[in-house]
Amino acid sequence: MNAVTEIPERSGTAFPLAIGETLVVIDPRGEQVADLLAFSAADVNEVISSGRTLDYASRLYLTTGDKLYSNRSNILLEIVADTVGRHDFLLTPCSADTFRLLYDDLAPHRGCFGNLAAALEPHGIAPDRIPIAFNCFMNVPVDGATGELKVLPPLSKAGDHIAFRAAADLIIGLTACSAPDSNGGSFKPIHYRIEPAA
Repeated sequence: MNAVTEIPERSGTAFPLAIGETLVVIDPRGEQVADLLAFSAADVNEVISSGRTLDYASRLYLTTGDKLYSNRSNILLEIVADTVGRHDFLLTPCSADTFRLLYDDLAPHRGCFGNLAAALEPHGIAPDRIPIAFNCFMNVPVDGATGELKVLPPLSKAGDHIAFRAAADLIIGLTACSAPDSNGGSFKPIHYRIEPAA
């Protein structure tokens, strides 16, 4: 078993993921979101794309067997295991502005956006390159009649996970989300491990 790394609550990290390796994102305590980004290591201007991915999948809720595409329509990641089945690919990483506009009763926080920006800077990725993240375990139902979005507690239980196989050499950004509504009102760590190519 490969070593597990912990992302402390309300923080983030970035690391390389080689082609063929599998990233397993684990919710160790349940009801905790992890924002995931992927950039091509060869050219960080190629980045995971919500629009391309949802267009090609023809549905909002992605799970095992689905592929995550780049802004250039190349596959970056494939979901190869998923014990939850409900994740979000619509909402942008929470930010200082999210807390200013939606959580004005809480202390300001730089959010996942700020955590990702800090973690990705050493890899030459500027904040303006941060797109919509694949929000592991985030539960965002959409009303079929009105299109209204709701952010509800994740369906993930302690130990649930989602696994992504890299289709290219990548730079990954990953957080333990900082927004109360996304995480059922509490903040917990996220675990991950990297499994070698078969």
